[in-house]
Amino acid sequence: MAEYRFSTTWRVDAPLAAVWNAIYQVDVWPDWWKGAERTVEVECGDPHGVGALHRYTWKGALPYRLSFDMRVLRVEPMHVLEGRASGAVEGDGRWSFAGDAERTIVRYDWHIRTHVRWMNWLAPLARPLFKWNHDVVMREGARGLAQLLGACVEADGRSFAPVAGACRACCADPQGGPAGRG
Repeated sequence: MAEYRFSTTWRVDAPLAAVWNAIYQVDVWPDWWKGAERTVEVECGDPHGVGALHRYTWKGALPYRLSFDMRVLRVEPMHVLEGRASGAVEGDGRWSFAGDAERTIVRYDWHIRTHVRWMNWLAPLARPLFKWNHDVVMREGARGLAQLLGACVEADGRSFAPVAGACRACCADPQGGPAGRG
């Protein structure tokens, strides 16, 4: 099995509660997150969602899809969402949130091992492509979140605006080019 560690940080010009709600409601991710093709709740959890099992199907820029299950292990509203993946990938994912009424910082840490034979076989050469593909999916999440919340979202040196020109203060190129902070 090939092992991967990914970290993504989004800086969102929106209140913490709005960002939390968007990320917490995984069943509607396909409505706003290009790449999240399908999310299905397989098992319910407790009132906060702990113990719930969700099945995800993701599609990035490369010509393959990944489907896996994610069991919710920890929910601290407005602070942390953690889960454990099984299936095509196995490992842990953690969303961390910090913010206030105006700006939110979200970090996603994804530590996984792949169970897909062809991915493991190609990993020594294709690892940079798999990382790039993951980054594409996360950028599309940032872009979709910007549209959903009507807010500027900065992700890995790029900024996304809900509409062209809407975030001049934080976006050099509202279509997703490099951020213009100096």
